[in-house]
Amino acid sequence: MKRFFSTIAVVASSALALAACSGGGGGGTTESGVELVKEGKLTLCSDIPYEPFEYVNDQNETVGFDIDLSKKLAERLGVELDVKTTPFEGIQSGSSLDTGQCDIALSGMGITDERKTKMDFSMMYLKDNLALMAAKDSGYKSIDDVKDKKVGAQAATTGEKYAKEKGISPTQFETGGLLTQAMQTRKIDAAIANVSTIYAATQADDSLTLVQDFETGEVVGAAVKKGNSKLLDEFNGMLEGMFEDGSYDKLVDEWFGPVADAARVDQEEAKASK
Repeated sequence: MKRFFSTIAVVASSALALAACSGGGGGGTTESGVELVKEGKLTLCSDIPYEPFEYVNDQNETVGFDIDLSKKLAERLGVELDVKTTPFEGIQSGSSLDTGQCDIALSGMGITDERKTKMDFSMMYLKDNLALMAAKDSGYKSIDDVKDKKVGAQAATTGEKYAKEKGISPTQFETGGLLTQAMQTRKIDAAIANVSTIYAATQADDSLTLVQDFETGEVVGAAVKKGNSKLLDEFNGMLEGMFEDGSYDKLVDEWFGPVADAARVDQEEAKASK
């Protein structure tokens, strides 16, 4: 019942947001013909913090792998980047795109068949399998060791889904940052998340360790509203150019360090995923 009323609330708020966007105008079109929700700006929806994809650094700057990709896209379009912090549920459900809150979503989001029914994805730009994180002194060796423990996962993510498939009832966290904080303060015994974010967490806190990784075949892409092929073509064209000039490899190395080789995709893999 609780879920039922929550769904009604989401639908109602989405309808209001859509009405506001429809009536307010204020959009624009780039020289390449891409329609934007705000004139002169590429509006990005991203779930922040989700290090190393997107987070706010000590200088109060929004940075990360996804942010750098988005900046390059904005530059290609000849507009400014406007980053909008958005709950992941709104991103992965497609509602933030459908209601005109943003033009594009980059949020370390795995491409899934279910999500493809709600939004259109770019070619994949990263591999990002799931993994299990725990304290170094926990003694855990595999996921079997935590099935009766308190395991955290970010809500509405593939990590949460994977935990449930393995017979775990995960403790939900709204953001990746809150999940990491819960692990650091030992409010949970373990966490299931993407390898990239677990790497970032273990780099920030050496009392944490990656216990086990899972070959889930997860790949990450950018998402746009269904039918927005012009913006999608611009993103894919930008990415192909980055493969060719080497800037893609440089960004992966910068943001993913020791797991860069496992995370990177090559141009042929990316093209095949379109």
